[in-house]
Amino acid sequence: MFVVFAGLLLGVLAGLTIPAKVPIVYAKYMSVAFLAALDSVMGAGRSVLEGKFHIPIFVSGFATNTLLAAFLTYVGDRLGVDLYMAAIITFGVRLFQDLTIIRRLLFERAARPEPGSTT
Repeated sequence: MFVVFAGLLLGVLAGLTIPAKVPIVYAKYMSVAFLAALDSVMGAGRSVLEGKFHIPIFVSGFATNTLLAAFLTYVGDRLGVDLYMAAIITFGVRLFQDLTIIRRLLFERAARPEPGSTT
């Protein structure tokens, strides 16, 4: 899990220090890719707290989410339909669900007495 957060931190720092202009035509693709990445990271955090985290599942989920979202966006552009909205809504809902579960798991962990304590 440390590797995931270290990579995230390095990516954020690189994004803040390297000036990059993204053409407006790629705005949909970038927003969907960002949400796919954020969804994968939140899912990884949830898996860590549940004790089910596996790197291959994280990497394959990250790649699959990103590719499917990009494909939907591309097909939507070709057809003239905003199919990328389906990916945005799906990732948004999953982000809030994962955040809710992470919060609940952290509260349960904090409320659980430590082994060996007398209280």
